[in-house]
Amino acid sequence: MTEVTTLEKSPSVFKNYIEITKPRLSVVVVFSSAAGYFLGATTYDWWTVLLLCVGGYFLVGSSNVFNQIIEKDLDALMKRTQNRPLPTGRVSVQNAWIYGLLMALSGIYMLYLINFATAFFGALSILLYAAVYTPLKTRTPLCVFVGAFPGAIPYMLGWVAASGNFGIEPGTLFMLQFFWQFPHFWAIGWMLEDDYKAGGFKMLPTGSADKGTAIQIILYTIWTVMVSLVPVFGVTGDLYITVWSAVLVGLLGAWFLYYAVKLFKERSNAVAKKLMLVSVSYITLIQIIYVVDKFLR
Repeated sequence: MTEVTTLEKSPSVFKNYIEITKPRLSVVVVFSSAAGYFLGATTYDWWTVLLLCVGGYFLVGSSNVFNQIIEKDLDALMKRTQNRPLPTGRVSVQNAWIYGLLMALSGIYMLYLINFATAFFGALSILLYAAVYTPLKTRTPLCVFVGAFPGAIPYMLGWVAASGNFGIEPGTLFMLQFFWQFPHFWAIGWMLEDDYKAGGFKMLPTGSADKGTAIQIILYTIWTVMVSLVPVFGVTGDLYITVWSAVLVGLLGAWFLYYAVKLFKERSNAVAKKLMLVSVSYITLIQIIYVVDKFLR
C-alpha cells in the first residue's frame, strides 16, 4: 500500500523531464534573449523570434541537464536539491544524457537557422557552463567568474540574432549582464552557504558569508549600475536610451545598491535573499526599460 501511494504521488515522467531543464530559470534566460533581439532588430521577423526562444530554451535546458548529471551525487547531499529527478532516480543518468544531447543539438540547429554567429555563441554557452563552470564549482570561487560568461551571453545573443554581427552594442549588453551575475549569485551563495558547503561547492569569493564578500557584492553592483547607464551617453552605437529612461535605470540601480549595502551592514540570510530577489527584478526591469525606450522614441 505504501509503494502504491508513493507512486501515485510521484511526479509524472513528463514533469520530471521538464523539471530537469529548470523551466523558471530557462524562461528568464529566454526573456533576456528576446529583449536583446527587439533592441537589435530594425525589422521584426516572428519566425526568427520563435527560433530564438525555442532554440534558446533548448540550449539553457540542456545546460541545466548536463549540470545536474555532473552534480547528481552532490545534489543528493543538499536539502534544496536532494529531491531532484536525478538524485532520486526518477530520471536515469543515461536517459538524461540522451535528453540533454537531443536538446543541445536541436537548439544549436534552430539558432543556426537564424545565423551562424547566434549558433556559435549558443554552443559556446553550453560548453562553458557544463564543461568549465560546473566542474569548477567544487574547486574554486573563481567558478562564478567563469560562469558569468555563459550567463551573460543570452542578452547579447538576441542582438546577434537580429543583426548577425557582434559589435559594441551586444558587447555592452554582455557587460551589463556579466557584472550583474556576481551580486546575484553571491547573494544566492550567501543565503545557501550551509547547503553549498554540504555539497562541497565554493561559491563565495572569500569562501564565507563575511565582510569581504559583502564588499565585493557592493563593488560589482556599482559596476553593474554604471554599465547600465552607459548607453545614455551615445557611445554604444545603435544601443541608446533617453535621459528619462536613464533616470529610471538609475533609480533601479540605487534600489539594487541599497540592498547590497544593507547586506554589508546586517550580513544576514534574510537580506541576502532580498538582494537576490531585487537583483532578478532589476535585470528584468532594465531589459524592459531598454526595449520600451526604443519603441517610444
